Order: sequence, then structure tokens, then C-alpha cells
Amino acid sequence: MTLNQVIENIKSGKYDKDFLMLYGECEKSRARYLEACEEFQKLYINTQDIRIFSAPGRTEVGGNQTDHQHGSVVAGGVDMDVIAIVGTNADNVIRVKSKGYDMDIINVGEFEKQEKETGRAISLIRGVCDRFDALGYKISGFNAYTTSNVLKGSGLSSSAAFEVLLGNIVNGLFAEAQVSAIEIAKIGQYAEREYFGKPCGLLDQMASSLGGFTYADFNNPSEPITETINLDIRDFGYTLCVVDTGGNHANLTQDYADITIECKQISNALGVEFLRDANVDEFYKTLASLRKEFGERAVLRAFHFFNEQERVLKQREALLNGDFKAFLKLVNESGQSSFDYLQNLYSTTAVKEQGLSLAIALTKQFLGDDGACRVHGGGFAGTIQCYIPTARLDEYKQMIEAVYGDGSCSVLSIRPVGGYEIEL
Repeated sequence: MTLNQVIENIKSGKYDKDFLMLYGECEKSRARYLEACEEFQKLYINTQDIRIFSAPGRTEVGGNQTDHQHGSVVAGGVDMDVIAIVGTNADNVIRVKSKGYDMDIINVGEFEKQEKETGRAISLIRGVCDRFDALGYKISGFNAYTTSNVLKGSGLSSSAAFEVLLGNIVNGLFAEAQVSAIEIAKIGQYAEREYFGKPCGLLDQMASSLGGFTYADFNNPSEPITETINLDIRDFGYTLCVVDTGGNHANLTQDYADITIECKQISNALGVEFLRDANVDEFYKTLASLRKEFGERAVLRAFHFFNEQERVLKQREALLNGDFKAFLKLVNESGQSSFDYLQNLYSTTAVKEQGLSLAIALTKQFLGDDGACRVHGGGFAGTIQCYIPTARLDEYKQMIEAVYGDGSCSVLSIRPVGGYEIEL
């Protein structure tokens, strides 16, 4: 299909069914996709076979800091996403231009890791193509323009959404969509770990690729057990939000690393590599020696993991049974555990900066016994996640944005699909 045909179809409402499913509305989505088409048109001439792809950001629902210990999580793909207008070309070159960034250009076949690209988006493109190439799929040239409304620094994982988007593009263009959503998530993780240079678990890519509410068990990370839970929290009278407290992640690398280091100290002392494999009874029997050797914080963080792992299983059961009140109670328990035991709401190196703690205190005071909130993602700075009674949403936004600024509260929906191609 030509780009002009796609533009006319967007204007005529042909894709409104897709927009309603992905975003719950059409007007803003039509304008967004039209703008992307117009930018594509400015960049590329004589591009063939236009296709449109989307991949969502993700929100962690349950299992705070459990995946790196091979634990279980509940996560969801959200209605903020990265989209791409894509077309094949005849010159055997891959060109990807993302809004706000320079164009990345790769010659087909040159997919080996380039050290100078570490930490840059081009490394993700090269890494995804390398993995598909290794799986035996013949890649040729294509042009793409991408634009994202996934909030950066929010814990919604814009990087995983971009990786899953790339996986769906290559899968759609060159693999006849034969590669599964789980395999695409693994390909994204491969690109981020091996090419981008960031050690990461599989949670973010899996949630983005699968969409919906997803339960995932990472006991065997190479073959995770996943389950999609079909549920719309709006049916229960609640709205999902994240609040950006404006914290800076720049100086928090060691804080994040310390969680993994301390969990590993405890697991190794218990004779295993990851806490998931530890004997919980042995942990409690040896608390006295563990606290003397590694300190109380390491013990408390292990305490959080063991309880959070059990809590995720209860959250899964509550969602499957449609018991949303039980689910909200567990969300609050998870948030309290992160505060008390995992201790990832603020850095001890900057104790005056406690934006997450204040946002949670304000939200709890506002909600009373109706609703839930918790730290979102890695913590220490950034965002909190809230489940607000829909009837009180406007009141909540006014209250919290008076403290953190206009637009700091973003309403999210769990979208029913992950990586997606709009059928043109």
C-alpha cells in the first residue's frame, strides 16, 4: 500500500477500530498517526509496501525487584506506545529516524556489535537484526520513522517498547510474523544486554511484547512461564495512574546495584545463586548469623523478596478471580514492603529528597481505605503507581498536581495486545 493510501485511510476512519482497541479513542490517534506519516513522507522517497507497527510501554503491577532473583511478577502493557511507519527499500540499507533524534543507518549484513555504539539506539537496531539473522531470516533494506509518547524516566520502559517495536518490524517484514511474542521479548533483551550494554531482566520486554495483564514466572529465565489475564480495571470503577515526582536517577546507579548485591550475598550464604532457589526456613533459622555478616538491610531485602514472591501469586489469583478489592489490598502491602524492607523509596545518600515518600503519603491520605498506591519500577526516584476511584480522579489529579506540577499525573490503561501491526 502506498503512503498516500494509508493517509487517506487514516482520515476516513478505516483504522478507528484499531485505535479504539489500542487507545480507547480515535481523534487524537488519527492526528498522531497522520503526523507520523507526514514526517515519513518528508524523509523518504520511493519507499514501497507501507506498514504500521506499535509496541507499548509497560507498568509493573506486582513483584517489585523480584525478577532479577528469578521471581514472579505481574505486569501490564499500557496505552502509551512507540509507533512506526515503515516501508521496504531497494538499496539494502536500514534507516530508522526517531522523533527528536538523528537518523540511524545500518548496511544490511553489518550486524556485528560496534563498541562505539554502546548505550545508543542504533545498537538496539543492530542487535535485533543480528538475532533475527542468526535465526535464519533474510533481512533486506527498510526505512522507518518512529515516535513515542511513553513517558521517559517513569518506569514505563520506553527502551523495551522500542526493542519490541523493532522486533515486530523485522518479524512482519522478513519473517512472515512467525516469531512468537515471547521470542521477540528475548530478542529485545539480547539487544539491550549484548549490544546496548545494559544488564536487564526479561520483565520489561515480556510485558511490552505480550500486552494485557501478564503473569510471568522467571524461575527459568530462558523459558519463562507466562499467562495473560484478561481484565479491565475500569470495570471495577478504578483508574490506573502514575505520578512523576520529578526525581533524578542520575546518581542512583549504586543504590540500584546494592539491592542485587545484597540479595546475592544472602542467597550465596544460603548455598544458592538466586533467592528464588533458597530454603526460606533455612533463611529464618540463620537470621542471627546473616545479619552479623551482611547487615540488617540485606536481611530485610531478602525478607521482602520471599514475601513479595508469595504476594505475586496471590495477586495473580485475585485478578483471575476478578476479586479487585483483594488485589488492591495486596498492592498496598507490596508498596509497604518496598518502603519498610526493600527500602527503595529514597536514597540514603540524599535523605532530603523523598519525592516518592511524600507522593505516597499524600495519595494514602487522599484515598483512605478506597484504592491503592505503591512505588513504581526500580524506585529511589521517579514515579508512584496509583489505583484511584474513577469518580474521584479529577479531584486526585488536582490535589497531586498542585504539589508536583501540571501534567505530573498520567492516566494509563492496560491495553489488550502487546507488539501489534495495524492491518492496512
